[in-house]
Amino acid sequence: QLHLVESGGGLVQPGGSLRLSCASSPLSLDYYDVAWFRQAPGKERVGVAFLGSNEKITYAGSVAGRFTISRDSAKDTVDLQMNSLTPEDTGIYYCAATEALVLPSGALDPSEYDLWGQGTQVTVSS
Repeated sequence: QLHLVESGGGLVQPGGSLRLSCASSPLSLDYYDVAWFRQAPGKERVGVAFLGSNEKITYAGSVAGRFTISRDSAKDTVDLQMNSLTPEDTGIYYCAATEALVLPSGALDPSEYDLWGQGTQVTVSS
């Protein structure tokens, strides 16, 4: 069973940047479809970025142009670089993985994923 651990969250001012990392054990994330999700207080979990095992990338419209998802092969992580952060980006960020999407259109659908990390808090506030 794949175990996921997120890191890199914290408190940042509007306009600032954070870099989140998702590490896995005992297997490499290279063979999985991986996505980052955000859950704001009192709201549903929503997908923000997807990186397929075939390197296909998908972003939610609200983060396109500001967030970048990538693999770090040296560290064996899937990272989420978040720039130009706004208070609306506040929430718990979860890393999720699946061996393969059931529906290609479900890249940002949480129901497609069966492996989840514990989440890392991101707070954007002045």
